[in-house]
Amino acid sequence: RAALLPPLHTMKTRLGCLSHKSDSYSDFTAFLPPVQEKAPKLSTDEVVRWAESFDVLLSNKYGLAAFRAFLKTEFSDENIEFWMACEDYKKIKSPAKLMTKANKIYEEFIDVQAPREVNIDFHTRELTKQNLLEPTTSTFSDVQGRVYSLMEKDSYPRFLRSNIYIDILNKAQSQRQRRSF
Repeated sequence: RAALLPPLHTMKTRLGCLSHKSDSYSDFTAFLPPVQEKAPKLSTDEVVRWAESFDVLLSNKYGLAAFRAFLKTEFSDENIEFWMACEDYKKIKSPAKLMTKANKIYEEFIDVQAPREVNIDFHTRELTKQNLLEPTTSTFSDVQGRVYSLMEKDSYPRFLRSNIYIDILNKAQSQRQRRSF
């Protein structure tokens, strides 16, 4: 039986990524969108506003990037990726493109065997499947609303308590203090 197991160092390497806790990321900047050569200068006020509401967080490109980074550490980034795909989907004007993109979103996030399946109930899944027959810009509205609520009630409060958010806030505050000297 021992001959079937890979060497111990190989197993440790493969399992190493699973040992990281969600707050183990000390440098969030790798997840931020590439805007400048160096990390963006975020104001303390801007970062504090992210805690005002989930909408404020998602409407700020750096807030969204930080939240995405947090969800990746929790292995639940499919939720924000789905939400973003729906936001892009709602901007499509061409019926042919709506059909193509709707099917792509369904296959990636909603289908029972989807590679990045979001957690939704059977009824919502079936209703969405029916909506695919004649897709409109609101085809995914119900599912998107449920995923948004899940993130707002569950992931968002954890994000605000996470080391990722606290580190960003501390870095913004330290930048502000350095500028005031």
